[in-house]
Amino acid sequence: MAQQATPVRTARLGRAFGPEPTTVSGVVLLLPGGEEISGRRPSPVMVTAFVRALGRRLARAGREEGLAAHVVHYRYRGWNGAEAHLAQDASWAAEEVVRRYGDVPVCLAGVDMGGRAALRSGGHEAVNSVVAIAPWLPEEDVAAPAEPVKQLVGRRVLLVHGTNDARTDPELSFRFAARAKKANRDVCRFEVHSDGHALNQHRTEVLALGEDFVMGSLFGRSFSRPVEDALAAPPPLGLRMPLAAGFGKSLRR
Repeated sequence: MAQQATPVRTARLGRAFGPEPTTVSGVVLLLPGGEEISGRRPSPVMVTAFVRALGRRLARAGREEGLAAHVVHYRYRGWNGAEAHLAQDASWAAEEVVRRYGDVPVCLAGVDMGGRAALRSGGHEAVNSVVAIAPWLPEEDVAAPAEPVKQLVGRRVLLVHGTNDARTDPELSFRFAARAKKANRDVCRFEVHSDGHALNQHRTEVLALGEDFVMGSLFGRSFSRPVEDALAAPPPLGLRMPLAAGFGKSLRR
């Protein structure tokens, strides 16, 4: 009996959050977390409640402008060293957006290992902005090349990290942001004081910050004053910007 070939795994885009606009004029690709090394298929629980909440909020906020928000479903659960599978899938997703919707601006918004994938894949020509929330970044190693930043030139970049994150080191995201800021002035980073990796204590504020940044980057809405100040401030001020309690209460819904 002939042996069946193993099917080739493919990444895919999830269904758009909310009713998909008749005319799509901008896209957010949501990149869930993952593992450092794993050849297993992703689990549905990798798309966390936070990722879904961000997708729903952005879809509502951008409905009038024609925003479509999709989760990227990876081929593998792991980053897997030099293979960088999650970043490959993020780049594939940006290409898929071009195929589906044409020449529209794309924001890559990643959480945990998905934050690393968003930052690594930000150089795709369709991408105009990147959001990395509690990003997993590798320990600095003098024997290994540093995590690249030049692909982010010409993009607006936001990093957000809880200061009590026990899974992904906030100091590593600060150092990454500092290197990226040298290559690209449009980089800012917010610190969520006393919050952990899941950002449960200040989730509403983090979601509001994501909305503010994405709507401004994709559609030219005015940024809130804290985001404007963070982008304009020299390091380290604009890279250690505290996210104020209650941020976003006055933002347009």
